[in-house]
Amino acid sequence: MGKRKKIYSCGLEAALAVIGGKWKFLILFSVMQGGPVRFGDLRRSVAGISEKMLIQELKELELDGIVSRRDYREVPPRVDYSLTSFGRDLAVATRPLCEWGTRHIDRIGSLPTQAAAE
Repeated sequence: MGKRKKIYSCGLEAALAVIGGKWKFLILFSVMQGGPVRFGDLRRSVAGISEKMLIQELKELELDGIVSRRDYREVPPRVDYSLTSFGRDLAVATRPLCEWGTRHIDRIGSLPTQAAAE
């Protein structure tokens, strides 16, 4: 029996299915800054992510065709990630949202729903 195709109510729901959650969007942003990007560099650029979560999210992004993984088969291990054409198209679509966030970063940080935990 074949796998059933997911039906989405709108394009935004479909896009969020690919990059939803906190980490995938930040990983995408880091890779789109000028990949290919090494794993260690991603770990440093995505503040607060654990190594386990970064590995999991990168595997999902690779499975969904957003990033490609290149393993150089060296010792010590060297792996880097870059955007696929599908991923570059997604990055272009997210750029205006990043710019909006940058323009309003102070206001967003002051919103009642964004209060930092003490």
